[in-house]
Amino acid sequence: MTAVQLNAMNAELFGALQTISSDESLMKKAVRALKRIASQSTKAENTMSMAELEEIVRQGEKEIAEGNLQPIAIENLWK
Repeated sequence: MTAVQLNAMNAELFGALQTISSDESLMKKAVRALKRIASQSTKAENTMSMAELEEIVRQGEKEIAEGNLQPIAIENLWK
């Protein structure tokens, strides 16, 4: 999406919000809808297919079998 398109969509979104801003009930519905949309976007980004997960496990098992395992100290795990 280009910057011009993004600016146009932002203007459209804020225009719609301005239109309903005087009605508390509509604003609550809009907030709920936007939260639902945002959570769907986040879920889609954080999911992977079973095939992708199985491939990661297969690669890991292959590396372990080949001896390509480098231990990590537990205190360095979260760095």
